[in-house]
Amino acid sequence: MRDRTAKHLSTLHTLLYRTTRGIIGRRLVNNDILLLSTIGRWTGNTHTVPLLYLRDGEDLVVIASWGGREQHPEWYLNLASNPVATARIEGERIRVTATTADPKRRARLWAKVLAAYDGYGEYQSRTDREIPIVILEKKGS
Repeated sequence: MRDRTAKHLSTLHTLLYRTTRGIIGRRLVNNDILLLSTIGRWTGNTHTVPLLYLRDGEDLVVIASWGGREQHPEWYLNLASNPVATARIEGERIRVTATTADPKRRARLWAKVLAAYDGYGEYQSRTDREIPIVILEKKGS
């Protein structure tokens, strides 16, 4: 899928999710979806994307795959610049701090990621970069 098409679909998904408070768009490929809002590292504007997520204890886990492209997704680069973000799950907004999983935690989570959606294995095979797994820790917890 071309980058422009992916961005348009992401925007449509986000709009439907927000408008319906997650009634439409909260599930995709048999997994839960959240909206992640980051602050643009160049613009300072808020950018929101829908992402498949998993839970790891109290933490939320998202995967910076960008479909196996050679570059990291913009939202991941934004988090690298400013790790404070907002996750929206259905109607609930959660302030989070993001970190990239260290190698040990990534290895443990990668099996869960593949069990949730085996397409991530395909994405990893398309790129030489290691696809980051991002931990979203609820602020104050």
